[in-house]
Amino acid sequence: MTRPDPAAHLPADDAPAREDTAPRLPAWLRLGVPALLVLLGSLVFGVTTATADGSLGPHEARYDVTTDGTVTLDLGPLGTLEIDSPVPLGLGARVTVREIPSGVTAVDPATTLTALSSDLQGYLQFFAGPQATLQDAVRALVTDALWRTLGALAVVTVLVALGRLLLGHARREELAAALAPQARRLVAGGTVVVVGLGVLTASTGGGAHESQPVASAVFAGTPLEGARVTGRLGGVIDTYGSYAVEAYRSNTEFYARAEQSLDEAWAERSARIEAAHAEQAAFTVPDGAPATPSSPPAADAASVAPAQGAPASRDTPEASPSPSATPTRTGDAQDAQEDDEAAEPVVLVLVTDLHCNVGMAPVIRALVELSEADVLLDGGDTTIDGTAVEQYCVTTFARAAGGVPVVVSPGNHDSRETEAAYRKAGATVLGGEVVEVAGVRILGDRDPRETRIGAGTSRSSAESPSEARERLADVACEDERVDLLLIHTPPIGDAALERGCVPAQLSGHKHVRSGPEQVGAGIRFVSASTAGAAPGQPTVGPLRSTAELTVLRFDPDEARLLDYQLVQVGTDAAVSVGPRVAWPRPAPVSAAPDELADDAAADPAS
Repeated sequence: MTRPDPAAHLPADDAPAREDTAPRLPAWLRLGVPALLVLLGSLVFGVTTATADGSLGPHEARYDVTTDGTVTLDLGPLGTLEIDSPVPLGLGARVTVREIPSGVTAVDPATTLTALSSDLQGYLQFFAGPQATLQDAVRALVTDALWRTLGALAVVTVLVALGRLLLGHARREELAAALAPQARRLVAGGTVVVVGLGVLTASTGGGAHESQPVASAVFAGTPLEGARVTGRLGGVIDTYGSYAVEAYRSNTEFYARAEQSLDEAWAERSARIEAAHAEQAAFTVPDGAPATPSSPPAADAASVAPAQGAPASRDTPEASPSPSATPTRTGDAQDAQEDDEAAEPVVLVLVTDLHCNVGMAPVIRALVELSEADVLLDGGDTTIDGTAVEQYCVTTFARAAGGVPVVVSPGNHDSRETEAAYRKAGATVLGGEVVEVAGVRILGDRDPRETRIGAGTSRSSAESPSEARERLADVACEDERVDLLLIHTPPIGDAALERGCVPAQLSGHKHVRSGPEQVGAGIRFVSASTAGAAPGQPTVGPLRSTAELTVLRFDPDEARLLDYQLVQVGTDAAVSVGPRVAWPRPAPVSAAPDELADDAAADPAS
């Protein structure tokens, strides 16, 4: 017999509550999924709305992320140039080209033609090394996207906190109970809405064209191959583009030959050193064996160790030693001997006065790799006018180091913006203090003067060149040890050398090599231009004068330079790699007459 349910006769309000059989999501899922949706939405918003200001050739430019899978170069009324974006997920960019800045150059009508010539150089520099410009733009866009993402997260977090506060605990519980059965649908729908809203907030400046533009044949074989041109720009490129492309190809081929020539010249020099190794081993005398009358292998006639304080040059004639004297070898045989006997030296590569000739970047990179350099030294004047649009020059040269530390002493053609670009690229910019890089203690600073096209030369700060000279000397004399003074303009190092507080100085500025020669109690070496800079000639394009780079070796045990080696690139793209030439030791400096008089007065017995 079935018993009746007692609860059936109770009023509805008195009936025991039935268990809620609706599925309930775990707490981590209920909290994690909305948080993930918020993060995803903020990220989509940040990426698709990112924007950055940069440069394109000599122009200022604005970069905006788009979602049309195209990189669009907007030249205003002239039209656009489009290429397929290499970025996945349909992301692209729109580059709005703006004016060529004139605030720094201050060009007047008398120099307008000169300014236009430099603009053309700027275009060639960009197309010779577009990777640096793109790297700068991508870095700026990523930074802006991260800030926008964080901003969106902050806004959503504040709104959620305010919503919870206004609803109160009881009301939140009611809403949670009511929405629990629909949790899965709400999560799926929320995902679609968040992603859709994020895409809709993206910049859509590119738009769809009424007719699909046709790829221009002018760009075949260049980084812009396949680019599509619209508007009047198409006619301009079809008419005059071949001249620019021809200049680009000539520039690219020239420096490709120079890089190959450097590889061959370096291999030849290495082979000669190896041959000297073998020849030297044949003259090795075992212990206790009688010496033979044969003489050791001769050094290169063009590379004899200089006397104390004398300039070491490849043009130095070979000395005629007395029978009792043993000549110091500094050619292939000496190179071989030093490779066997010396401790591991620190290898430095010196470049200077690059003046935005980004064509030399592959040559610099090759020399850094071949010489197994530990540090790349930049003696300044990396740019032409120190403008923001020349940042890509700095980035290109910094990348040429291939991860090797870069130390820079800014020149008179550089600026604070140049310094900031170098720091952003990871380089050490000297600022009047001693820094230690790879065991070498280096002192340097920015040039006390700045030169601007159309505006001449003026002080870069309130400090005069003579004051900068004395300040650096004071820093050097007060420091425990300074191995090297890297300064752009040679005379700025006079006081430090004369007071005997730095043993060696490396400089540029003059575009003509001099030294190493003794100045005061130290040795100064002035490098020629690594850009092949010639008077009245642009530094962009194939070289118009010989470009020079210098490989130096530093002994970390004795804290001194051992030798230097010239690498020269000719106007025909041929490269010569010189022998290692011994770095001269400074001769003792005699005391001044007034100092001798003071010493005699202090010591009556003298």
